[in-house]
Amino acid sequence: MVSTPSAAQNGGTGGTSSANASSRASPAVGNVNAVNHTSSTNANGAKSRTQVNSNGYHPPNSHVPLSSMRSAPLELSSVERRGQPTASREPVKRSRPHGLEDAPTYRPTEDEWKDPFEYVRKISPEARDYGICKIIPPDSWNPDFAIDTEKFHFRTRKQELNSVEGSTRANLSYLDALSRFHRQQGTNLNRLPYVDKKPLDLYRLKKAVESRGGFEKVCKTKKWAEIGRDLGYSGKIMSSLSTSLKNSYDRWLTPYENYLRQAKPGVYQQLEYEYGGPLTPSPAPSPMKRSTVNTPSSLRAESPARHASDILQMTLSSRQENERDTITADAAPPPVTSQPTSGGFTAINSGFTPVNSGFTSVNRPTSTDAKGFTPPPKNNGSPHTSSKNTPDFRPSGLGPSTSLKRQLSSDSLDSAKRDNGTDKDDSESGSRRSKRLKKETVPTVAGSHMSVFRPSAPRIPITREESTSPSEKCEVCGKGDEAGFIAVCESCDHGYHGTCLDPPIKQKPDAEWNCHRCLVGDGQFGFEEGGLYSLRQFQEKAADFKQVYFENRLPSDPILKYARPITEDDVEREFWRLVASTEETVEVEYGADIHCTTHGSGFPTAERNPCDPYSTDPWNLNVMPLHSESLFRHIKSDISGMTVPWVYVGMIFSTFCWHNEDHFAYSINYQHFGATKTWYGIPAADTEKFENAMREAVPELFETQPDLLFQLVTLLTPEQLKKAGVRVYALDQRAGQLVITFPQAYHAGFNHGFNFNEAVNFAPSEWEPYGLAGVDRLQQFRRQPCFSHDELLWTAAEGTSSGLTIQTAKWLAPALERIHKRELEQREEFLVKGRHFCTLGGSESEEHLTLSFEISDADVPEEEYQCAYCKCYAYLSRFKCVQSGKVLCIQHAGRHACCDMPESERFAGNQHKLYYRKTDDQLNETYRKVADKANLPEAWEEKYDKLLDEEAKPALKTLRALLSEGERIPYDLPSLPVLREFVDRCNEWVEEATNYTVRKQQNRRKNDKVWQSGIRRPNGGSAQEQKERELRRVDNIYRLIDDAERISFDCPEIQQLQERANAIRAFQKSAEQYLERGCGQESIEELIEEGRAFNVDMPELDKLSEILEQTKWNAKAKSNRSMFLTQKEVRDLLEEGHRLDIPPYNDNLRFFGEKYQAGTQWETKAQELINAEIVHYPQLEALSNQVQMNALPVTAETLAAVDQILHKQREAHRQIIDLTERSRNPDYKKRPKYTEVVEIMKKLEDLNSKPTGTLDLEKEQRRHEDWMRKGKKLFGKTNAPLHILKSHMDYVYERNRACFDIRNDTPRLPAEPASRAASEDGDSKGPRGWDPNDPALIEVFCICRRIEAGMMIECELCHEWYHGKCLKIARGKVKEDDKYTCPICDWRVKIPRDAARPKLEDLIAWQDEIPNLPFQPEEEEVLKNIIDNAQKFRNHIQAFCNPVLTTASEVDDQRFYLRKIEGAEILLSFETNFFRQELHKWSPVAPEPPPVLEVSKSTRKPRPTKLQKMLAQYGVDDPDDLPENMKGKANSLKRKAMNAEAAAAAAAAAASSGTALNLPNATSPSAHSFGSSSHPFYPRNSQPSTPALTGTSHAHPPQRSNSASSSRPGSSLRPDTMDMNTPGLHPDYFMSGSNSGPGPRLANVDPALTLEERLLRGQDDGVSLQTDDSKARVLEILRRTESGRKRAEELFGPDVWNQRDDKDVDKMFLDRNQQDDKMFLDLTNADDEEDGKKERQRERERVGVTADSFEAERNAMDMEDSD
Repeated sequence: MVSTPSAAQNGGTGGTSSANASSRASPAVGNVNAVNHTSSTNANGAKSRTQVNSNGYHPPNSHVPLSSMRSAPLELSSVERRGQPTASREPVKRSRPHGLEDAPTYRPTEDEWKDPFEYVRKISPEARDYGICKIIPPDSWNPDFAIDTEKFHFRTRKQELNSVEGSTRANLSYLDALSRFHRQQGTNLNRLPYVDKKPLDLYRLKKAVESRGGFEKVCKTKKWAEIGRDLGYSGKIMSSLSTSLKNSYDRWLTPYENYLRQAKPGVYQQLEYEYGGPLTPSPAPSPMKRSTVNTPSSLRAESPARHASDILQMTLSSRQENERDTITADAAPPPVTSQPTSGGFTAINSGFTPVNSGFTSVNRPTSTDAKGFTPPPKNNGSPHTSSKNTPDFRPSGLGPSTSLKRQLSSDSLDSAKRDNGTDKDDSESGSRRSKRLKKETVPTVAGSHMSVFRPSAPRIPITREESTSPSEKCEVCGKGDEAGFIAVCESCDHGYHGTCLDPPIKQKPDAEWNCHRCLVGDGQFGFEEGGLYSLRQFQEKAADFKQVYFENRLPSDPILKYARPITEDDVEREFWRLVASTEETVEVEYGADIHCTTHGSGFPTAERNPCDPYSTDPWNLNVMPLHSESLFRHIKSDISGMTVPWVYVGMIFSTFCWHNEDHFAYSINYQHFGATKTWYGIPAADTEKFENAMREAVPELFETQPDLLFQLVTLLTPEQLKKAGVRVYALDQRAGQLVITFPQAYHAGFNHGFNFNEAVNFAPSEWEPYGLAGVDRLQQFRRQPCFSHDELLWTAAEGTSSGLTIQTAKWLAPALERIHKRELEQREEFLVKGRHFCTLGGSESEEHLTLSFEISDADVPEEEYQCAYCKCYAYLSRFKCVQSGKVLCIQHAGRHACCDMPESERFAGNQHKLYYRKTDDQLNETYRKVADKANLPEAWEEKYDKLLDEEAKPALKTLRALLSEGERIPYDLPSLPVLREFVDRCNEWVEEATNYTVRKQQNRRKNDKVWQSGIRRPNGGSAQEQKERELRRVDNIYRLIDDAERISFDCPEIQQLQERANAIRAFQKSAEQYLERGCGQESIEELIEEGRAFNVDMPELDKLSEILEQTKWNAKAKSNRSMFLTQKEVRDLLEEGHRLDIPPYNDNLRFFGEKYQAGTQWETKAQELINAEIVHYPQLEALSNQVQMNALPVTAETLAAVDQILHKQREAHRQIIDLTERSRNPDYKKRPKYTEVVEIMKKLEDLNSKPTGTLDLEKEQRRHEDWMRKGKKLFGKTNAPLHILKSHMDYVYERNRACFDIRNDTPRLPAEPASRAASEDGDSKGPRGWDPNDPALIEVFCICRRIEAGMMIECELCHEWYHGKCLKIARGKVKEDDKYTCPICDWRVKIPRDAARPKLEDLIAWQDEIPNLPFQPEEEEVLKNIIDNAQKFRNHIQAFCNPVLTTASEVDDQRFYLRKIEGAEILLSFETNFFRQELHKWSPVAPEPPPVLEVSKSTRKPRPTKLQKMLAQYGVDDPDDLPENMKGKANSLKRKAMNAEAAAAAAAAAASSGTALNLPNATSPSAHSFGSSSHPFYPRNSQPSTPALTGTSHAHPPQRSNSASSSRPGSSLRPDTMDMNTPGLHPDYFMSGSNSGPGPRLANVDPALTLEERLLRGQDDGVSLQTDDSKARVLEILRRTESGRKRAEELFGPDVWNQRDDKDVDKMFLDRNQQDDKMFLDLTNADDEEDGKKERQRERERVGVTADSFEAERNAMDMEDSD
């Protein structure tokens, strides 16, 4: 015997399993038992049968709702998921069992994926031929799993694989009934008979005999040997084979077959009676049966089917009889010993649930158990007479029926019952799907819009007290034993009177007895209820089962020593082997049809996950059924499993049998995760073939259950189907993939392991015909539909009336037509039938007809309009029995016995009422509205055809109107593109013709230009012009007339164009006459104007236009002779003449040709002059005048360039003259500003040649700058840039305002600073501003008279505080105990000064020179402010400077004012010396009196010159010791220093008006000579003096500093008074003067002049002309200009150029030494001139410098010095 594991087996053998495995079976172990208390165990450790069965936990009265249960969550990383590492790859296409082809797989793009309905519509033409298809979404689409795996619990259903296969189930059912029959007859069928040492399959023998005409015919025709070969006995021919087969049949089958012929009609009649009609609908209650006890069916060894299976197994196996299949239990039960029956059979096939074993049927109530439940008693009598004949309470003779399309599945039903704390058998337990949901109830899933389903009560044919045992009363008459003995059936425990049976029995059976129904069989079969699991528990159980099952079934790898991996092909082949096997039974569990309403959806929903984008995704299975294109959106309530998804949890081998979708709807299935699911599909075209093949294969099952295919409990192998000609296709669905099934397509499949799928239906418009066929099929089999198809259509028609589209109307109109026609016919038929019965009754039909009518469109509960007979929904018309409350559809109204009234009275309307939802007129109106909408395209097509048929030349206006009407119809009209093309062609004709018929002024002007261009360029022109010329051909008019005739349409423009053609012919004739005889210009113009009005080109018009254009050109050329034309205008005029074919001898053409040639030559000459390096302005001026005088045609650009050059020169000259004249204005206030002069001089540098007067202006500029340099020298800024002067004076003024303040800063006692600054660096960014109006700044200190800042030092004598920065005292050099005496108290303490302080008298003298300047200086205003401020202060302290009046008491005041004077930036020499002497007098500190101060010099260290730096760099003291390559530069620097000193001396000499220079007094404390320098080339001292400056100097000595630091403010080197005895000066710069007294005198040389200018002016002194080298150099300079050459002839004679030609001069010039060249250039002040230019350039480009920024830079330099 064969022992196979079941789904409940978790390891171990021999009916035992580990405790570990049992704990995985159900959440009862971990959770539920804790709530319902731990189940009691017996002495052997087995769990109580009231708590646990082999498949999970089954508490009879659990009060814990599933939503409250908690279990360990599922690890999603442990299952195959799309986009995760665990995802399985799509393998290469493999060969399948039975040679099946794969259904197509589609991979939509991102764009295709956006609209699911559009994509399904796209793939349907191909995929529909396969019945199913697979869709792999784009990689970007991957929704998360939305179910809480801790809370999710579900119930499963058991599946025995060989029981779902139709042939195997029929075989086992037959053997089961055969065994019962013989046991009842006393001849036990202990084992199957043997033939040829092989067990004889009695069922196959029976089928083989039936196929050959029966027992008698086989005997007559001697077919037994043939039958034997069919049964597999062909291997060895035996003489007794026929006899053995015949005897076996005669002994075992003939009695039973004879009994069936006698008993079967009665049983079938009973079944028909129970269902109230012919056995068309299935008598089976449901395809899902609940286990009637709390133990697995596999433990019920007394099952008759088990015995039959045991016989077959025992005869086919050579194993020992005591071997048993493993018991599928969660916990290890005690060993189960099979109890032998009376026939001696042993239960061996313990994994198989027999057909009728333990099934709850109408006449087989389960045996009562102390802790079980008792179903209500049933009766096989007359139909139930309860008035509650609704979907909730439907009469049934066979048990809890479910004709509902989608009824409660077992798991959801149990969940609902347990949530409510009940365990009553009040549902139909197992119809495939729930239909509708009650709206009043509260949702059971958080966030769900769904309500709990409404369970349906079973149909109860006979009312019986619940306490009454089923065997106490007869199931037929309902009476007890008072009417006779009651025989109790051994199988179903129902009782029957012997007389009530057919055939009857006369005495009560003493032994085992089975009723006719059990012996004949009613074909009932269903899946038992399984266990309760969480996802993780079911995953573990599925994994254990798969591992154990395949552990020893796959061959081991001889090298690796372990079994090879399980492939999908292995699983598929093993599945079909197990399904077809009658010898091996494997039981698995399947969590199918799990309601999302109570368990939740795997997709996110808008209620629970509003922020998740996938909650509204169109491919979300919660959204797809209600898509805008899905017809299910018109259903008013949700349908679980159809519009609300169901989920499926599978394990290996769990299967879903052959079925097609309810209402033939589309379905979509998505696998969230898990192992592969294999699908098989049959296209809708093969549906009839498939159903016929199923009926032929298992006719026994269809005899009692014609609706077997509705029950999803039967499989047939693809091999059998292919033999019957049915096309079968397959596909493998993996995680993240979708499967679509198409309408009417049968499909089935199985799972390869643990997985989780979700499915729902949807209905595009293409589905409607299938839906109607599905409803008709349901009505034919008397099965309840999910919804009313009529209601859906009518809702769609009425609900979308305002926005009814043609697309909707197209599918809706035919559907409405069908139901509209059917409804009217059925109404008429019913009324005719009623009148007929009234006529038969002998009375007038109208008067006797008492049927009442009611029109009501109010919505009523579904049970109030569901037909009690065919179960369809009577939506539009319903017939209600007032007496019984039953409702019938109008098709069965009156015909079906709804009460005890005869048929005639029912038709007559007695106690009956007919309800119409819509009247006939309303039906007609709604249908007509939709039909008209749907017929719009056809109506338009008819109108189109009619127009073309009636008119040979239809009017264009009518065609346009028809086209406009068609374009407003939002539908694809076949004729619309043709009409649009025709109308467009006509419109093009009209548009083209309009160009020739309509005269518009705008077009006229445009056409005139086109005609002109066409005449000028007859052989060229652009493509557009060529196109326009083609359109203007006169032949086009005649072509258009022909086209109109050929197109065949009518419009007013045709007649107008014909008239225009006649007018053109008349014009051509007139034009020919004019051309022959000639005419004037005016006549030609009139004629041309007439021709152009036609908007066409004609040869005659072109000839006239050509003559006219030539005449106009001559007139134009003649008038332009005296006008100035540009070169382009002349060229255009000439080109136009050539185009017009003007002859070359034409006077105008020749004249302008000559002009053009002269203008071209002028252009060439002008370009040469413009592009020359040195512009020759006279020639340019001559060229410009030539154009004006001769009116030459030149280009505007060249003339403008010439005029621009001349204009710049003229403008510059004008500005120079203007500045020169203004600079001589007696009123110096009206003279130009110095900045204006600088600006103009900068512009002059851009000119190639400077205008006349530039040199004079430069001289005046230098004279002004000399005045500025004098000011720089006064302030000790001699070598600083010129722009520093203004900035420094601003600083001086700001400083003096603080020091000379006499309003806020008055004498006071010494004050202590209010606070101390953190450091003196805090003020490093610049000095604080001084605002005398601010009281916060009155407390000032130090000589600078500013507020405290940084480090401050107190004088020990006067107790005044001083800034460390002002005294140049570094913070690190001051100690706290040091005592300090300020410079005011002790004159010997020097005050650090950054610059010299000019005397007030010198400033006044400097100011007095301003009226003599040529320009107004910028410094005038600030100079005036400085002088006025100082003068005001001097006047204020004048009273304190009287030596007669001063006393010792004024010492503090004197010290105060001296402090202010010392802090000022100008020197008040008298006041300073007076206060110093007085302080020494009254408060002496120094032993000697202070000396008299005449000047105030800077105390800063002198900066080294460039020459000093160079000497220091090479470590020498004499320039002669420098390297040879540096000596030239050193000599140049040396001469520059001498020139600067000479210039200073010259300025001093000029200032003294030619008097001898005062030699400095060596004993003076304020003056030092150059001789005190440590080196003869160091002409500057550390304490330079400020010479007294008087007079006015206009010299321009070079003031450029050679110091590297000269660019810093305050760092310039100051020249001292010149010592004539200094050996470093050049002796050639000095000479004696007779009128100036003794002593040296500066030569009268203008240093601003170059050597060339001096030579030209005769100032050739200082240049030796005796040597050849000197002479050659002079000649080189003078030979450059004409005036220079003349000067050279004056100096050296007229033959100078003959004696020394240019080549010799050039050679001598090139051969001279580079060192000498530099010295010569330095000697001639070339470098000085260059430096002057650079200095002036900086002056023009300088940026604004303020006093604050100047002082900030000064402070930074002070910090460097202090370091």
